[in-house]
Formats: sequence, C-alpha cells, structure tokens
Amino acid sequence: MQFTDLGLSAGILRAIVEQGYDTPTPIQREAIPHVLAGSDLEAMAQTGTGKTAAFVLPILQRLTNQGDSPLERVSRNRPRALILVPTRELAAQVQESIRTYGKHVPIRSLAVFGGVGMQPQVQVLRRGVDIVVATPGRLLDHLTQRTIDLGAVATLVLDEADRMLDMGFIRDIRKIIERLPKQRQNLMFSATFASEVRELAHTVLRNPVMVEVARRNSPTELVTQSVIRVDKERKRDALLHLFENHGWHQTLVFTRTKHGADALARKLDQAGVRSAAIHGDKTQGARTRALADFKAGKLAALVATDIAARGIDIDQLPRVVNYELPNVPEDYVHRIGRTGRAGSEGEALSLVSHDERIQLRDIERLIKRDLQTSILPGFEPSANPVSASAPSRGKPQPRRTEGRSSTPSRGGPPRPAGKSPSASHHSGQRHR
Repeated sequence: MQFTDLGLSAGILRAIVEQGYDTPTPIQREAIPHVLAGSDLEAMAQTGTGKTAAFVLPILQRLTNQGDSPLERVSRNRPRALILVPTRELAAQVQESIRTYGKHVPIRSLAVFGGVGMQPQVQVLRRGVDIVVATPGRLLDHLTQRTIDLGAVATLVLDEADRMLDMGFIRDIRKIIERLPKQRQNLMFSATFASEVRELAHTVLRNPVMVEVARRNSPTELVTQSVIRVDKERKRDALLHLFENHGWHQTLVFTRTKHGADALARKLDQAGVRSAAIHGDKTQGARTRALADFKAGKLAALVATDIAARGIDIDQLPRVVNYELPNVPEDYVHRIGRTGRAGSEGEALSLVSHDERIQLRDIERLIKRDLQTSILPGFEPSANPVSASAPSRGKPQPRRTEGRSSTPSRGGPPRPAGKSPSASHHSGQRHR
C-alpha cells in the first residue's frame, strides 16, 4: 500500500512526498482509513512507529473536506480539532508535524502549553485556528479565561494517554471533555494500555475500532538492550568512562529525579562531556535551547527525567542510557523508544546497582525477556550482585512479524532505512 491509496488530497500527498515518504507504516496503514471514515479509534503501537502522522494526516484531510473558506475560519475563535498531549515538547512536536503535512492546505494550528506567556496564544486564537494541540493545564487556563471555545470541536485526540494518566491529568481531561460537543470523533493513541487507560477509553470512546500493531509493552527489536552491573556510588564514574573511552555522542541519559538530572549534567559537563539537563522545573526557554543544542549535536549528553523526555524525537538517536532504572516498568519502554527510530538501529544501556534489582526484574517481566548483563572492567560491583539481572537462560523470545526497515520516526511516515552512527560501548573510539 502507498499513501496514494489512502484517499488523501493532492496537497497533503505533495507534502508527504516532499518529506521523502511513499509507504505508510503499519499504524498509519491501519488507522488512517478508520479516522477518515469518522470512526472512534483506540490505537496502540510502540513509540517510534509514526503515531503522530496516523492521526494528523486524516485530520488534515477531514478538515479540508469540510470546505470552509479561510474568511469563515478566521472570523471565529473555535477550533475544529483538539489534540491533548502530556508535555510541552510533545505539543510543539505535534504542531510541527501539522505544519509539515498541512503546508499545502489552508489549515491553521496552534500549540498551547505552559511555561510561556498566554497573551501570544490568545492573539493567535482570536485570529482563528482549526487545530489546537494542548497540554491539559494550560488549556484549562484558557477555558477559565474564556479565550477559547471548544463548542465546535469535531475530533478529539488523546495522544500518549498512558503518560497523561501517569502525570495525574485525569481530572483535567474530564473537565475538558465536559466542555466538548457530545457528538464528536474520539481518537486515543498510546504506547501502552494499562487498566487506567482502558477505563478512560471506555468512558470516552464510542464503539471504537481497535488497532494494535505491536505486542503490548514491547520495545522495538531495532534497539539492542543490555545491562551493566555497577555499584550505585560508582555509576557516575562508570558513565564518564564510557563517554571518554568510547566516543559517545548525542546520548540521552535518564535519571529518576530533577535534582539528579541537574547534578549529573553538571558533573558530566565539568568532566568535559558537554551536557545539559531537561526536566519540568526548567523554564520553557531553557528546555527548548537544551533540546535544540542536543539535536544539533552541540551536546554529547542530554540528561532527562521521564516527563520531560516525552516529545524528544530525533531520527537516528544512537543511544539511550538508564543511569537509574524507572520505578514504573512501562517507563522503561518509553525511555528506550527514543532510539531505534526511523528504521535505524539503536542502543539502550542500563547501569544497574544492587538496590535496583526489583525494578530490573519487573522490567524483564514486562518485556518478557532477560536482558543481557555484563560487568565493565575496572568497575566490578563489590558485593551483592544483581541476581535478577543474570544472563539469559535460554528463555524463548517472542517473535515479531513486522519488517525492521519499516519503523518510522514518531512524528511522521517512515524514513528510508539506514543504520544509525551508533558506536557500541565496546568500540575503541575516543570522545572529543
């Protein structure tokens, strides 16, 4: 199947071609016809499979088909599509996808999120927009101040629904839904569907079509996963050793806390590894600058918390490091999903200390596999080995039926397959 087979307009197809795409990914191929038909949709696919384009493309098509003139749209302050996302970075990313694929159709969009002033957003809303991409908290601020009217929303998208629930947005989401028309299309996209997500789906969606293109809670097979056992107090030195001796660049490092992210980024930077931290307490300007520098290759390491990392979308990101394992095993899947995108291979390395053996066990249960474990020479754990992270004992691995070369970026259709410039932690290059 090609994009030309999906019933998209010439303007949208032109934008797709300009991005170098011609073949939809599995989630796009399965979801787009149902969205175009007006059905409610419950879609699950692992991160990095092109979920954004799976709803952006048909929404652009449906809005174009409605045939309102630009003058009629500008004269009102009522968006026709609402996309709710958990983080500022993801809001900006989704809007960028809308701009990319809607550049040849008369559709206006706006990203609404906190950390920046409201007045510029209000001014754009007054001029009229078709699509609003919003974080729940800032959208409620606009609703309270009556600077937005949701009475014309025909399509609601809940993107990264699992993360929004994890972040405690359920009450905000329900308040927003109360302000929407009863008759509307509802689309829910998520990498995982925990029981809380299922409950929300049952209350929001009406006779939804279920689309599932990957085994639940499974990371892409393009990501090589491994564990290094190391004492907790030696993790920082071990990480520095890997950077300094193996030529690592553009590495996304995860910590559990904001304070931990700041402290680790500061230590790495002091040791000559250009680094920055990104988390919820940073100003939006600081977060934007850090992400831009990281994408441009100016930073060797970006140290992030789980919340801030949603929306980090970098084609061919070579590596993710779990400096600390997450307490919620599903977050491990989201973390390592930042690499192994756009058909490129990636590496996910976890530094695991004895006190994290329970988290490691829970992760292995979730992904239904034992992670390959090793010891870094010179950093051997002193005592209490991580028994839960022993090498695989021949446990059979679930097999996937999807081709490797079709895995796209999070924000769009698939890119041509190509091996990332990832250097494994066994390589001999030196960091400069």
